[in-house]
Amino acid sequence: MQVVNAKCKIKNEKLRTGSRLTSKVARRLPFAFLIFNFAFFSACALKASRGGIPSQAQEAIDKVSDDINEGRYEKIYNEAAEEWRQATTLEQSNATFKTLKEKLGNVKSRSFHSATEQNSTSGQLPGHSFIIDYKTTFDKGDGMETFTLVERDGHWLLARYFVNSNALK
Repeated sequence: MQVVNAKCKIKNEKLRTGSRLTSKVARRLPFAFLIFNFAFFSACALKASRGGIPSQAQEAIDKVSDDINEGRYEKIYNEAAEEWRQATTLEQSNATFKTLKEKLGNVKSRSFHSATEQNSTSGQLPGHSFIIDYKTTFDKGDGMETFTLVERDGHWLLARYFVNSNALK
């Protein structure tokens, strides 16, 4: 009889321990659920941003990139959005691209970082625009490139271009 009682007592203790563990898990479950949702929706948002860049906008970035690599700075200036030409002169624009080329070299690789789509009726960039950031490896260093494109008459035009790199210092 004592052996049976001892076994029952052990089984009851295991059940109680198990129920306490189940209780702890139940309290942590909503937190785990929130973390899972955050991770899932963050991944979806990033994927949607990549897929959300219009192909014509990506083509404009590719064209500007080719022009930068080939030293066609005047072409970039002439084909850019009015916002580009209002912010700088042809000479300043050319000098900036030459400095970037001297200090960084050509782009070796570029990976998508983020994209922001904007529709504005006022401000510095009225209309439909995309700001696209890339992690970029140049011949002489790494950096972040930011292309700001605006849609004008169904075409995507370069409005701003910015590079942030320690190699520029």
